[in-house]
Formats: sequence, structure tokens, C-alpha cells
Amino acid sequence: MLASILASGLAAGAIYALVGVTYNTMFSTSRVMSFTAGQLAMLGGVFGSMFTLKLGLPIAVGFVLTLLCCAVIGIITEFVAVRPVLKSLDQHLYVLSTLAVALMIQQVTAIKWGTEPQPFPRIAGFGEGVWDEKFWLPVAACAVTIIGLEYLYRRTLVGRAFLAIAEDNFAARALGLPERNLRVASYALAGVVGGVAGFSGGQLLLAFFANGALLNFYGFVPVALGGLGNNRGAIIGGLALGLFQQAANFLVGGIFSSVAVFTLFIVVLLAAPQGLFGASTARRV
Repeated sequence: MLASILASGLAAGAIYALVGVTYNTMFSTSRVMSFTAGQLAMLGGVFGSMFTLKLGLPIAVGFVLTLLCCAVIGIITEFVAVRPVLKSLDQHLYVLSTLAVALMIQQVTAIKWGTEPQPFPRIAGFGEGVWDEKFWLPVAACAVTIIGLEYLYRRTLVGRAFLAIAEDNFAARALGLPERNLRVASYALAGVVGGVAGFSGGQLLLAFFANGALLNFYGFVPVALGGLGNNRGAIIGGLALGLFQQAANFLVGGIFSSVAVFTLFIVVLLAAPQGLFGASTARRV
């Protein structure tokens, strides 16, 4: 039982962590919490199943096309739901605009794809029991993604430009950085991260249109636990959430596991409103 809890908990936690990183990637350059993060992960599973099973494309080709489609959806989100409301952030209009886009994505997916969960193909083709690929693929994808992002942010000029925009977009604009182009690129990158989450977790979650709403919430919890904008905190928070959720499933089961997650979420936020790894922000008065 312990091995099953660890395997399923780490796999689910890795998916939640990647969705949390998707939230952070979009937030870093726009200061907008886009509630399309879970939908991008859902589309990663749907597109992956469509390209590989329905269209019969090789896994590698289907993976690349999935990431490309998710990146395009991310860019559309920036144009449609984020850019028009950036001047009204104090009114939190982005909550309505991004939620509207998320609902549109979910409903269109339900109409075109269907309302029943669809199978997802095996990718690597080996592993069984607690070592089945559906458990270790999300963890491996999470590790590769966070290493790749750390390299991008710390070792490349584009990554440093992302960090500059995230730190102070006004100063970055004054230095001549193309803020709008970088914001679009960050939403494309968020789409790729979300696509990786959905594709790597496809065997665990299946290709199901309703996964978007579920992942929207469970992906937001690591962001709140780890601190908004902190990718390392999101990874730790996501893995901890996955383990806690699966342990609660085994111990109490059913709806009570969700109650346990909500309780943990509220307790942590009451104790540390900025998150366990977040820094309190200074406010000019």
C-alpha cells in the first residue's frame, strides 16, 4: 500500500506541479492569474490521444504537434483574455476573461471530442506495477521541465529578459525590452508546459474534457502553497499535495479526501498567506 501511495501520489503531484508552473509562467510577465492553465493540461491529453490514436501518428510527432497546439492556445489566451484587460488589473477583470476562455475551451472540447474519457496510448512501452510508465513519466517530465526552465531563466538572454519583465515591467520597458513580445512568448511557453503535463499524465488521467476544471483547482493549490511566481515552491507544493491526496484516498477515500485537501489548503494559507516559500510583497501607501 505504501508503494502504491508513493507511486500514484508522486505522479499526480508532478502533474499538479506542472500546472502550477503553467500558472506561474503566465503570471510572471503579465501579473494575471490565467485560469486556462488546467485547460492547457487537459488539451495536452486530448491532443495527444487524437494525434497518436485517432490519426495514427508516431508518438514523437504527436508529442511535438500537441505542444505546438497548446502553445497556440496559450498565445490566443494572451490576445483574447489578457491583453484587453491589462489596463484594468485593479478591477480583476482578468478573472472573468480568463474564466470565460477556459469555459469556452472546455465546451468546445466536449462538443468536438466527446464527453466520455478516451484512452491514451502507452509511450515508452515498459514498466509494470508501481513502476508502470503512467506513474514515472509525469515525474520524469516534471524533472526535465523544471531543469529546462532553470537553464532558460539563468543561462539565456531570453530567460533573463523574462526575469526582468517579471521583476519590474516598467523598468524593463525603459531599458528597451519588448514587453509585449515577451509576454506572448511566455504564454506560448506556458502552453508548452501545460501540454507536457497533459501528455505525460495522459495514461493516468485519460483524455477527458472535464480534467480541465479539476486541474485548474489542483494546479492552483501548489501555487498558493509554494508562493505565487515561485516555480520551485510550486514543484514542492505539487508533490506534497499529490502524496497527501493519495494518502487521504487510501485512508478515508471518496469525497473525504477532497475535504482533507481543502482543509490543508486553508490551514496553510491561514498560517502563511504568501505561501510557504513566497516572500511578502511590499506595498506603497
